[in-house]
Amino acid sequence: MLIPNEAFVAVVDGEKLNLFQNTSKDGTPSLVAMSVPGVDGSDRSSGGRHQSSAANPDDSQQSEDGFAAGVSAMLNAQVMAGHIGSLVIIAAPRTLGEMRKHYHKGLSAKLVGEVAKDLTGHSLQDIEKAVANA
Repeated sequence: MLIPNEAFVAVVDGEKLNLFQNTSKDGTPSLVAMSVPGVDGSDRSSGGRHQSSAANPDDSQQSEDGFAAGVSAMLNAQVMAGHIGSLVIIAAPRTLGEMRKHYHKGLSAKLVGEVAKDLTGHSLQDIEKAVANA
């Protein structure tokens, strides 16, 4: 995938967020780590905290879902404030699915790609390769 210069790349799982910005002018990923704004992971789904069930078996999963929703809220706010002009999201498949539930239409408009893969904790080179091959 070719991504615009200054595009942001968010790498997310249920507990961690890494944020990068593309510095390449030719569309190939050349990422630089960015500081991560605070994420409020207390949103435990659109209906608030709910009881464990077969569909959502434990508090750990609820916590991960809350973090995914919090990341989406933070990215929505950054897009709406004009800080993010284009965005690629790389997330563990389940986390990506939860995040999609919370995308604002403004964020969806700035989204240039998604990669359903858990790359938190991987090297910068692995992340750049995943974006380039997407």
